[in-house]
Amino acid sequence: MSITTQRALPVRFTAPAAVVGTLAATLSVAPAEAADVGSRAASVQTPHVRALPVARSVASAPVRPAAARPSSYTIRPGDTVSSIAAAHGIATADVLAWNGLGWRSVIYPGRTLRLSPAAPAAAPAKPAAAKPSSPKAQTHTVVRGDTVYAIAKKYRTTVSAIMSHNRLSGSAIIRPGQVLRVGAAPASAAAAQLVAAKTPAAEPAAKPTSHTVAAGDTLFGIARKHGVTVAVLLEANDLGQGSIIYPGQKLRLSVPASTQRSATLNATQKAHAVRIIRIGRELGVPDRGIAIALATAMVESSMRNLDHGDRDSLGLFQQRPSQGWGTAAQITDADRSIRVFYGGRHDPNGGTTRGLLDIPGWQRMSFTGAAQAVQVSAFPHRYGQWERQANRWLDTLR
Repeated sequence: MSITTQRALPVRFTAPAAVVGTLAATLSVAPAEAADVGSRAASVQTPHVRALPVARSVASAPVRPAAARPSSYTIRPGDTVSSIAAAHGIATADVLAWNGLGWRSVIYPGRTLRLSPAAPAAAPAKPAAAKPSSPKAQTHTVVRGDTVYAIAKKYRTTVSAIMSHNRLSGSAIIRPGQVLRVGAAPASAAAAQLVAAKTPAAEPAAKPTSHTVAAGDTLFGIARKHGVTVAVLLEANDLGQGSIIYPGQKLRLSVPASTQRSATLNATQKAHAVRIIRIGRELGVPDRGIAIALATAMVESSMRNLDHGDRDSLGLFQQRPSQGWGTAAQITDADRSIRVFYGGRHDPNGGTTRGLLDIPGWQRMSFTGAAQAVQVSAFPHRYGQWERQANRWLDTLR
């Protein structure tokens, strides 16, 4: 059996001279036994490797120092924080921390990133009996990619302090070129507390007094938004349960203060007012009760004996046949309707309806509350607006 020996081909390495030189030096100092074994192994291995001659010895070959990591990097299109960190052999989290960035921060071409932590500032020499000086105000011009959090971290302050100094709200947006007051970094915890104590608290926003109806608004939604009740909205805007609101309508959010109203009565109105006073005194109703009756008649019918009203409401007090106040003819009988309003032992309706004198504790109620207890109106605040005028009528009409 014959063994065919293949022709050995020389292999050329392109490794740096320093590496090859090191390999050559290692081979040159190998012990004799190793050389003998090596020669035997070389005779049976194919193909064999032939070392290239080295021009200079290891001792004379210069060693290049590793390139120093730059302290900053200018972002190019397509860069990411992680790719920049990997290219410079540092952790992504460190790059974020050194530049005041978060995991969701956006970087932009042309911006410079720090690739090393900021050098600690040299501690200033302690002056003898130095008088504390107030820190100078600092400002920061916003650049693309800035966040309030990053700016606060850069100047060693807080987000709330920057927002307070610049009167920013929680939803405010900062824009490139905007100049923000950032204050001065406190030298100690005590100084930080002093700065916080002197920072004025943001003034609370004034509570709105009205609401302009938008498409899709409901009374319930408006009441919930402004922290009021539907009943308050109805009363403040003279609305009923079935009232319709429309876009552009302006609604008051609170019941207006009781503004006293006045009127000069014509002959017909005066006659009805005199009748209310006369019947009240005949029934022994206190003057306050008579004044309540006068104000109620003025609110409900403008002191007129009407043959119409809301739904089936009729007469001086807009009493309703459907609610048991009497027939239409009985309700439009002014004398009878006045006696039904007062109620009590001489009430023409007996116990069917409840007049003023039938309300327990009515004399201890407010003027408005007593009238409302009888009428159950959607707009009770209106009665109190006529209190002073009703008392003047009581004093002057005969």
